[in-house]
Amino acid sequence: MRLYAQTPARRNRQVLVDLIALALIATAVWAALLVHETIMLLAEPGRKVERSGGSLAEELGNAGEAVSDVPLIGGVLKKPLRSAADAGSGIADAGVSLQETVSQVADVVTAALIVVPVLLVLLLWLPPRLLWMRRSSTLRRLAEAPGGADLLALRALTGPPGALAARPAPPGGWADAWRRGDRQAISDLSAIALAHVGLRP
Repeated sequence: MRLYAQTPARRNRQVLVDLIALALIATAVWAALLVHETIMLLAEPGRKVERSGGSLAEELGNAGEAVSDVPLIGGVLKKPLRSAADAGSGIADAGVSLQETVSQVADVVTAALIVVPVLLVLLLWLPPRLLWMRRSSTLRRLAEAPGGADLLALRALTGPPGALAARPAPPGGWADAWRRGDRQAISDLSAIALAHVGLRP
């Protein structure tokens, strides 16, 4: 199966469209990753809260352990310090939760910013490319089959008139030459039908 046309003009257009499609996909992925990095900056306060809460919990826990050795009132002093340390751990957990939420939002937004544009590009680009490949393969097989040149000539006669107008017609016109079985006219018409999709005879 042929990927690109044989005629330079059609082939150049196909290559250009393919490069544009790939560039659009690459740009969509790059922009989505940039947005992901930007959103993840919002997780920095969560990291600071986690660090501060963890440090506070550790210091209060150490202080509670230190005052527990004080005679008579050590147990009484340790209890509020232990509660404060637990509150510090809760603050650290809140920081972790904020980071996880920001990360989830960043992942969802990034996925959407990649999937939607890429699908749009693929829907606009891939079907015409696949259709051209199928059509060119069918016409090439038809050209090589017995009687295929006659069918291609008929296709040229019933196709867009611009291609026929660009070539000098035989005496009596293209249709008359085809009806008479003029082999040169049939060969020319077959070449026109193939050239219309970017193929050479």
